[in-house]
Amino acid sequence: MRARREFRNRGDVEVAVLDALVDRAEEGMTVFEVRAAVDADIDDIETALAALKQDGLISVENGEDRVVILVDERVVPDPDAEQAADPGFLEALRDRLGL
Repeated sequence: MRARREFRNRGDVEVAVLDALVDRAEEGMTVFEVRAAVDADIDDIETALAALKQDGLISVENGEDRVVILVDERVVPDPDAEQAADPGFLEALRDRLGL
């Protein structure tokens, strides 16, 4: 699943982190799980996580046995909303240009 459109006008690594966290919105992810899901350098992931936390798009919770990162519910798309499974050319171009 992908983050909502209004949150996709960020850097590539930030969007990749949001997308990974949206896929696991209920249970969250550890830093190691985020690192495994996002194809980027750990320093870039760390910078992305800091920016997302500062903007209030993610939160960090201490569980009993691990620390998890959770995505803010406003980033998660509405499952009832109709979404195209495969975006068309114009949709992909709009996303790439941040429109």
